[in-house]
Amino acid sequence: MMSKHSNLLIALSVFVALVMALMPLPFSLEPFRPDWVLLVLMYWSLAVPHRVNIGWAWMTGLIIDLAMGAPLGVNSLTYSICIYITASNFQKIRNFSIWQQAVLIGLFLALYHLLQFWLNHFLLDIYFNPHYLWPAVTGMVCWLWIFPLLRKYRRQFRIR
Repeated sequence: MMSKHSNLLIALSVFVALVMALMPLPFSLEPFRPDWVLLVLMYWSLAVPHRVNIGWAWMTGLIIDLAMGAPLGVNSLTYSICIYITASNFQKIRNFSIWQQAVLIGLFLALYHLLQFWLNHFLLDIYFNPHYLWPAVTGMVCWLWIFPLLRKYRRQFRIR
C-alpha cells in the first residue's frame, strides 16, 4: 500500500512540473524557462533511485513530446540519458553540497540541451543558437530551491 502511495505522490510532483513546463510565459522570458520536469525527475532519481529510473524518464519524455508537439522520442531519449547518469551516480552526487549539486545539475541540463539540439538538427534541420543553453543556467539556480522543497515534501509524506 505504501508503495502505491509513494508512486502517486511522486507522479503528482512530476505532474506539477509538467504543468509548469507547459504554462505560457511572456515571449521575452521563454528562452530562460527552466526544465522543470527534468529537474524534478533528477531530484527523485537521486532521492529514491529504486523508484524513479529510466522507465519514468522514458514515459515522462513521451508525455512531454506529445504535449509540446516535439518529434516523438526526442525528449524520452534525452531524459533517459540524463536520468541514467544521475541514478547511476546517486551515491556520489548525494554527498556533494547543494551548491556543488547545482553546478553538476547545470552540466546535466547543458548535456540535455545539447543532445536535444543534436537530435533536432538531424530531424528538423535547425541550427545552434547560444540561447539554447540559458535554461541550463536558470535550472542550476532553480535547483537551489527545488532540492530543499522536494526533500521537505519527501520527508513530510515519508516517500521511500
